[in-house]
Amino acid sequence: MAKKTTKRMPKRREEYTYHGYNIEQLKSMSMEELLPIMPSSARRKVLRGFTREEEDVRNKIVTGEGVRTHVRSMIILPEMVGKSVAIYSGKEFVNVEIPVEGVFHYFGEFALTRKKVSHGSAGIGATRSSKYVPLK
Repeated sequence: MAKKTTKRMPKRREEYTYHGYNIEQLKSMSMEELLPIMPSSARRKVLRGFTREEEDVRNKIVTGEGVRTHVRSMIILPEMVGKSVAIYSGKEFVNVEIPVEGVFHYFGEFALTRKKVSHGSAGIGATRSSKYVPLK
């Protein structure tokens, strides 16, 4: 019986699209063209206008300067994708490279303010039952 040889096709990496538009198309769109495809919270924020701090951060990111910011409520726009930003988490600045999937999300979603709690085992004398644990 002869062995059957099969060629494996290389894995195709899917290109990220947002509502049918790839990132290059999103970057080339004006703000008026982006409004209909934005989620409602992002659309509302854009229509009401950015604050002075948000405008400053946006201009610094677009010009390519290293940005450290406390503005966690800034919407990630397509022009910011791939840039690096240091976002304040309440204790320290977290360096974040803005991913393609982060379009129309907030900065605060990428710099968590709470750390994951991992509880260890109780020490000697911590509980009544630990009184009866034999010592080595």
